[in-house]
Amino acid sequence: MRFYDQQHDFYCGVDLHTRRMYLCILDREGNKRLHRNMRAKPLDFLNAIKGFRDDLVVGAECMFTWYWLADLCLDENIKFVLGHALYMKAIHGGKKKDDKIDSEKIARLMRGGTFPMSYVYPREMRATRDLLRRRTFLMRRRSELLAHVQMVNHQYNLDPFEKQLQYACNRDVLDRFEQDSARQNVEADLQMIGHYDQLLKQLESNLLRQAKLHDRQACFLLQTMPGVGNLLSLVLLYEMHTIDRFATVGDFLSYARLVTPKHTSDGKVTGHSGAKIGNPHLKWAFSEAVLMMMRHSEDAQHFVARKEKKHGKARAMTMLARKIARAVYQMLKRKEAFDAVKFFAN
Repeated sequence: MRFYDQQHDFYCGVDLHTRRMYLCILDREGNKRLHRNMRAKPLDFLNAIKGFRDDLVVGAECMFTWYWLADLCLDENIKFVLGHALYMKAIHGGKKKDDKIDSEKIARLMRGGTFPMSYVYPREMRATRDLLRRRTFLMRRRSELLAHVQMVNHQYNLDPFEKQLQYACNRDVLDRFEQDSARQNVEADLQMIGHYDQLLKQLESNLLRQAKLHDRQACFLLQTMPGVGNLLSLVLLYEMHTIDRFATVGDFLSYARLVTPKHTSDGKVTGHSGAKIGNPHLKWAFSEAVLMMMRHSEDAQHFVARKEKKHGKARAMTMLARKIARAVYQMLKRKEAFDAVKFFAN
C-alpha cells in the first residue's frame, strides 16, 4: 500500500459522482476553507478552486467517472492523486457516511499522509485498454452461449457433439433436437454466437491495427513466450502499462492477484484476505497464458503434471501462472526474450 505524503498549502478532497460532486478544501493547518456541493462540470470545478491553485493537490476516489477530473487537472497543471477505493474504505470507515463527510475525509487523509494511492493510468492509452476489456467481456458472453447449447444437449441425454461448436462450420446441430421449443432455444443461442463472432472479429482486427504500442520492444518480448500471441500480449501490456510501476516482483504478483496474503497473530495463521485487491484483468491474462503455454509447450505440461501429484491440478496451474508472471517481470526489466531452459530449470 502506497500513501501520498507530500505537503501542500491546500488539500482538495472530491467525492465524485456522475452529475454532482462534493468539494472540501483544507489549508495546511487543517482549517476548512471551502465545503460545497456542485455540478460535476469542469468550469464549476475550476471556479471553485480559483483562489487555492498556487499549491493545491486534488484527491478523488477511484471510480468510473475519474477520467475527466484527472485530465482536467493535468491540463491545468494541478496535482491530482487517485485513491484506492478498497483501502480507503478500510481507513476512513465510520458510523455515518455521506458525500459531505467523505469529501472532508479524503482531504484529511491527504493532509495526514494516509491517503492510499491508486495508479493514474495515462489518458492516451485508456480507450484502447477499455476496448480490450470490453472484448474480454463479450468473449465471456459468447462462451456462456456455447455452454448453454451444451447444457440443452445434456438435458435431453443426447450424444456429445462430435466437433467443437466454437467453430462456425460445426454448428449444424439443430436436427438432433426433436421438440420445436428445444430447437428454437438452441437456434437462438447459435444465432447470437454468430453475431458475437462477427463483432469480435471486427474488434480484434481494429485493435491490432489501431493499438498504439508505447513499448514495441515489450510487446515483442511478451510474444516470445509459448502461446502468447498478438491479442494476449496487448492485454498484458495495456493492463500493466509499464513494468517500472512495480519496485519488486512481489508487488507485480500482488497487483496481478497471484498471491494469497495471510493474517497472522502470535505466529498462527488466522485467515486470508485481499482477494479483491489487484487487477482482475491481469489475473485473467495470466490464467489464459497458462492454458496457452500448456497447449504449445510439452515442458509446461510436464511441469503441471509434476506439481499436480503433490498439490492438485488447480494449485499446480496457479504455480505455473506465478512462474509466468515472475518471468514476465524479469523479461521486461532486463529486456530479455523468454528462455525456456531457464524457465523450466527448477
